[in-house]
Amino acid sequence: MRVNSFQLKNKLKTEEINATHPNTVTTQSHLTATLLISILAAVLGSLQIGYHTGNVNAPAKIIEEFFNHTWRARHNQSMPDHSLTLLWSLSVSIKDFGALLGSLGVKYVADSYGRRNSILIVNCLSVVGACLMSASKVCESFEVLILGRLVFGLFCGLVMSLNPLYIQEVSPTNLRGAFATLNQVSFATGILVGMVAGLETVLGTEHYWAMMLSLSLIPALTQYLVLPFCPESPRYLLINRGEESKAEAALLRLRGRAEKLVAELQEMKEEAAHTQTGVTTHEFFKKRSYKQPIIIVLIINLGSQLSGFNAIINYSTRMFQAKFDEAKYLTLGVGAVNVTFTLVAFFLMERAGRRRLLLTGFISIAVCNLLMTIVDSVLHLAPELRSLQVLLVFCLISAYELGPGPISWFIAAELFDQPGRPIAMAFTSMLNWGGKFVLALLFPPLLKICGEYVYLLFMAMALLAFTFTWIRLPETKGRTFDDIAEEFRGAEGIPLHNKSGFNTFT
Repeated sequence: MRVNSFQLKNKLKTEEINATHPNTVTTQSHLTATLLISILAAVLGSLQIGYHTGNVNAPAKIIEEFFNHTWRARHNQSMPDHSLTLLWSLSVSIKDFGALLGSLGVKYVADSYGRRNSILIVNCLSVVGACLMSASKVCESFEVLILGRLVFGLFCGLVMSLNPLYIQEVSPTNLRGAFATLNQVSFATGILVGMVAGLETVLGTEHYWAMMLSLSLIPALTQYLVLPFCPESPRYLLINRGEESKAEAALLRLRGRAEKLVAELQEMKEEAAHTQTGVTTHEFFKKRSYKQPIIIVLIINLGSQLSGFNAIINYSTRMFQAKFDEAKYLTLGVGAVNVTFTLVAFFLMERAGRRRLLLTGFISIAVCNLLMTIVDSVLHLAPELRSLQVLLVFCLISAYELGPGPISWFIAAELFDQPGRPIAMAFTSMLNWGGKFVLALLFPPLLKICGEYVYLLFMAMALLAFTFTWIRLPETKGRTFDDIAEEFRGAEGIPLHNKSGFNTFT
C-alpha cells in the first residue's frame, strides 16, 4: 500500500504539471531552420576537438621522429628512447591537462558573456592552438607543438561544457536530449575524420603532418561566419540578465511561431522565481538541494570515463598491432562504430530516455570488459580468438556511445537550475577531462602490472555506475528544467525514495 501511495503521488504531480502548463510537457515543438543552424554551428567546436583526438594515433612514429630530428639538430645526438617516449606521452596528454584547466573558466565566461558569445570567444583558443601546432615544423620546435596542444586543450575544457549548455537552453523540451547528443555525434565524427587524415596514405606523412594539424581551422573559421547570426540563449537573457523583451525575441526566432512562446516564457519565469540570482562555487557545493545531483553527476561521469573506452581510443592501434598487420585500418573501424552508435543514441534519446540508455550502456560495458579479460587470458592458447577480441572492442564502443558517452556530457545541464548550471557543467568538464588525463597516464603501467585483468577494474567502475544510476537517477526526458529542479528542492518535490526504500523513478 505504501508503494502505491507514492506511485499515486508521482502521478498526481505529473497531472498537476500538465494541468497548469500543458504546453511545457505535452506540446511537441517543431524544428525550425534557426534552431538547427544554431545547434550545428555550436557543435563545430566539438568537431575540432574530435579531430585533434583522432589525428595523433596513426602518425605517432612520424611526429616522434620530428622530435628526435629537432633534438639531434640542437645537440648533435639522438634523444634517448625513454626521453622520447616521455616527451610523446606529454604531447598527447597535455591536451587533456589543458582541458582540465580550461574547465575552471566555464562559469565565468558563460555568466559574463552569455552562452553563444562565450563559444565565439573561446574559439580563438582553437585557432591559436592549431596555428601553433602546424607552425612547429617550420619553427623546428617540438615545444611549439606541445604549447599548441596545451592552448587547444584550454579550448576543449571550455567548449565541451559551453556547447551542451547553449544547446540545452535553446532547445524545446521534447528535443532537448536528442540535440544535446549532436555534440557527441560531432565529436565522434571529428575523431573518425582525424583518424582518416592521420593515415600514411592521406596526410600522416613526413611532408604533410603539419598541414594535417592545421585542418581544424576550417570548422573554427566557419563557426565565426555562422554563429554570430544565431540567437543567444533565451534562458540566459531572461533569468540571468532580466531582459524579457530580448528573451522573447530570441525565443521567437528559435520557435518560429508566437503561439508557442507563452507557456515556455511562463516556465522560465517560474524557474526564475524559484532560484536565487547567482551561486558561488562554495555555495554550489554547500547547497542542500544540489548535493544529490552532484553525486549523480560524479558517479555517471567517472563511470563513463574510467570504464575502458578512452584506453581503447588512445591505444587502439597499439592494441591491434600485436595481432593484426593492418592495425591502422582496424582503428578506423573503431572510429566508424563510434560515429554509428552516437547516431543511434541521437534517434533513441527522446524515445528510450536517458535513464534506460545509461543502464543499458553501463551493464553492456561491464559484460564486454569481463569477456575481454577472459578472451585475453586464453588468447595464447587459442590465437584464433583475436577476431573475437576485436568484436568485443567494437561492442564496448557501441555500448559507450549508446548512453554513457553522450549523456555524461549533458545530464548535469538537466539536473541543475539556471544559477547552478554553469558550475555543474564546469564540474562535468573537470570530471571528464580529468578522467581522460588520469587514464592516459595510468593505463600503460596498469596494463604491465595487471595484464589482461586490467579490464576487471573497468568492469567494476561500470557496475558501480550502473548500480547508482538504477537507484538514484530520475528520468529527465520530456520534463522542464523547473520540474526536474523541484524534485531536488525537497519540500515540494517528489522524494527519491519512500520510507521502505522503494525507488519511485521508472
